[in-house]
Amino acid sequence: MTEKTSARIAVLADTSLQRHVLQQALVGNGYQVVLNSDPARLDEEALDNCDAELWLVDLAQSEDSPLVDSLLERTSVPVLFGEGHAPERHSEHYPRWERRLFGKLKQLVGDPAVAVGPSLETLMADAQRPARLELPQALANTPLVAGAPAREVWLLAASLGGPEAVKAFLDALPGGLPVGFLYAQHIDPAFESVLPQAVGRHSQWHVNPVRPGEPVRCGEVIVVPISRELAFADDGRILVSEQPWPEPYSPSIDQAMLNLAQHFGAHCGVIAFSGMGSDGSAAAAYVRRQGGLIWTQSADSCACSSMPDSLREGGYSSLSGAPRELAAALVNHLAAQCA
Repeated sequence: MTEKTSARIAVLADTSLQRHVLQQALVGNGYQVVLNSDPARLDEEALDNCDAELWLVDLAQSEDSPLVDSLLERTSVPVLFGEGHAPERHSEHYPRWERRLFGKLKQLVGDPAVAVGPSLETLMADAQRPARLELPQALANTPLVAGAPAREVWLLAASLGGPEAVKAFLDALPGGLPVGFLYAQHIDPAFESVLPQAVGRHSQWHVNPVRPGEPVRCGEVIVVPISRELAFADDGRILVSEQPWPEPYSPSIDQAMLNLAQHFGAHCGVIAFSGMGSDGSAAAAYVRRQGGLIWTQSADSCACSSMPDSLREGGYSSLSGAPRELAAALVNHLAAQCA
């Protein structure tokens, strides 16, 4: 399957702050911004020559603009009037504003997250076996029943660049750790069945599709389903709803975090790997209040750092590092608990 290119968006906004926030948000969610202008500085020739698949119009003063009227008459592509003044990126209202905007964009011009899938072909062809971390003595001396239900569960959350980062993390982890994982990846459903083999082929961890009615077990990574919401029964069994995840993300990392922290409380954690947008930021405060940890992949090691950046900027991430560094930190964290 060939990789899809992200949609080309043209922005018209009459304040420099709104243009700046929209530019950051669109690029951070994987869209191409082909024009970003004040309507007062744009002529009709520029309108005609702009190769956009959608116009995003956000006017603070008035939508009664001759240029906008001309745009509506001339263009054959969708014109989306904005969601009003964008909140500060660190504001608690920003994730809601972003979800509304990108829910509409996804319906009109598609979801850039579908471009994640083709990179799996590269992972499948990679024959290199990276060096694995040592299992600390404190953990080696602790009896662990293979396949026992995990008392501690961590969510691995990712979007663009995620499969490569999650694979590097799992490749570095030794077996025998008293933890299980959920893996939520924004990806085209066509690649969902390939994901477990692509990220787990060199690791000591069993990467499995979801098994409704069973718990997350030590030594395994459960791939969160794309089309249906995953939650937990009171006894820890996995529940898969008939309902889809809340829009616009599938799976919704925010909702997965809420469901995980609600059941596991302080016995859970989240690692946000490379990804677009700010999915996860709305639920981060709740995870922290429940006693869960939030870690992030370092920006310089990400293919796209928007998602972990958003958690860092909100003050939710307590540790950042490259995938192997995050694996080492988790090993040390679990060893300290045993000690």
